[in-house]
Amino acid sequence: MIKATCLAGMGRLVDATKLIQRSMTNLSQSMLHGAKVVPSTDAANQSQAKAESDSSAKLTAKSTTEPVAKPLIKSTSSASGNFVEDQFEFEGQLYPYRLFVPASAKVVPQQKFPLVVLLHGCKQDALDFSQGTAMNQLASEQHCLVLYPEQITAANSGRCWNWFEPEHQLRGQGEPGMIAALTLHVLASHGGKKAQIPEPDPARVYIAGLSAGGAMATLVAGLYPDIYAALGVHSGLPAGSASSLLTALNAMQIASPQTLAEVSAIPTIVFHGSADATVHPDNSEHIARAAQAAFAQAGIILTACESQGGTDARAALRTVYSDAKGVAQIERWSIAEGDHAWSGGDAAGSYTDPQGPSASAAMLAFFLQHRLKS
Repeated sequence: MIKATCLAGMGRLVDATKLIQRSMTNLSQSMLHGAKVVPSTDAANQSQAKAESDSSAKLTAKSTTEPVAKPLIKSTSSASGNFVEDQFEFEGQLYPYRLFVPASAKVVPQQKFPLVVLLHGCKQDALDFSQGTAMNQLASEQHCLVLYPEQITAANSGRCWNWFEPEHQLRGQGEPGMIAALTLHVLASHGGKKAQIPEPDPARVYIAGLSAGGAMATLVAGLYPDIYAALGVHSGLPAGSASSLLTALNAMQIASPQTLAEVSAIPTIVFHGSADATVHPDNSEHIARAAQAAFAQAGIILTACESQGGTDARAALRTVYSDAKGVAQIERWSIAEGDHAWSGGDAAGSYTDPQGPSASAAMLAFFLQHRLKS
């Protein structure tokens, strides 16, 4: 990084970027959580083509029912519910996803179900992330649907969401456009005979993610405040904190708030370990401050209250920012000596910290307090 920084300071940004890309192949898996792996030539050409394409809204994507090589819809049943595996087409590309449908959907079919969208981190996929967060079990108890979009290796060989690329920071295109379009597809596809999806509640749709997934979640929530009622970020970065691979690496380590984008006044809960060596913990503070500023701009003044919210095994500082009615609009959790991992997660998944407190439980409880304003 020192040599790359020197090259950048000399104006040789291309050489600096190439040096960083070569060195990234030698990084540990944890470092891959927030940075893009070098794409193939075809992927780079596709990325350039997207950057030059029209950036107007393109949410008219459709799901596909006939995959290229195998039947699409698979469903794994358990006592807690069904886990459906499918694919979704957007801008000519197929994206896998999984959807958890709680068993209670058959018991109370007339009920509208909240929908939680979860974005995995690098070197993860939808199944791994569902196991690590253990969100499906909680969703079964709270009668929620859970959607897990999945990044493809054609877009990023490390399965990182490309949160730092300008073409993936605009409404109606790129990965935010795909995630929003997939969310709308699920909202519109209830009652399907194959998937047996109950009716989702469009007023209770939430999005969260880990690391690169958390950074992408902040972007998607900010770009689509008309779809998502609340945001959850674990070990992620603020929207607008990077516009290239080099600035992404800097933001991960330095956590400078200088380039942050404006965000919508959306209820936000943030988790971050204080010992995270992959994404600087100060990023969680910047996310919370950006949310505070957005609420203040909307004329909503929040009052902060700190408390200890950890477990016997792991201490945590919980700061809640409530409005005049006492409703928590922002929560920030700092996990004492926490690493770059999902707090309270299940060891069956990668990048988890089973010591807790449970980020999944806290996020779900926070989400269900909020509804999208009509």
